Amino acid sequence: MEWVEGFLKQHKRQQAFDNPWKEIPPYPGFSVQKKAYRDIAQWQGKEIRNLGRGISAVLPSALRNPDSSQYQDFKSTLKCVSVLVDLTLMGQYRSHTPDTLSYMESYLQTFHRTKDTFLEFLNWKATSPEANRQDLELGELMAVQCAKEVHPRTVANRRRLADQERVERSDRQADLIRRDNHFNFIKMHYLTDFASHVRRFGSISM
Repeated sequence: MEWVEGFLKQHKRQQAFDNPWKEIPPYPGFSVQKKAYRDIAQWQGKEIRNLGRGISAVLPSALRNPDSSQYQDFKSTLKCVSVLVDLTLMGQYRSHTPDTLSYMESYLQTFHRTKDTFLEFLNWKATSPEANRQDLELGELMAVQCAKEVHPRTVANRRRLADQERVERSDRQADLIRRDNHFNFIKMHYLTDFASHVRRFGSISM
C-alpha cells in the first residue's frame, strides 16, 4: 500500500481512492469502512484483511478516465495489484490442487512483469538522500550558469527556462531512483517458494 499511496499521490488520485473506499457495501465477513483510507491511523489485522478484499474494487474506481499519458501506467498498476491480491487470497486456501498452484505461479509471473510500475515508490533509505543531493547540485549549477549570462532574460524566457529546469531536475531524480531501487528483498523471494513447498509438504496454513 505504500507503493500504491505513492502512485496515487503522484497522479493526484488520493481523494478518488478515499471516496469509494468509504462507499463499499457490507457483505458477510467484511466490515464496512467508516473512514476515508487516509484517515485510518492504525491498521489491525482485520482492517488489513478487509483492505485485501476491497482494493481490487476501489483502485479501478480511483484510476478511472486516465489521460493518454497515464493510460499505460494505470493499466500496469491495476494488473500488478490485481494479481498480487489474487495470489495472496489463493495462498490462504486450506488445500491446493495442481490447478490452484498453477494459477498462483501464473499470478506471480504477471506480478513480476508489471511490478516496475512501483519502482520509484520503494524509497530506499540510501537512494532518496543521494537523489536529493544530486538535485541540489544540479540546482546550484543552473543558478551559476544563469548568473554568468550577459544579457538579462525576458519574463517569458525566464518562465520557459524555469519550466525546462524543473523537468530536467525531475527527470534526473527519477532516473537515479529507477537505477538504484530494486525488488531484491526477502519478501519477494518468499513468494517464489510457496508452490514448491506445498508440493513437497502439503498446504502450509502459516
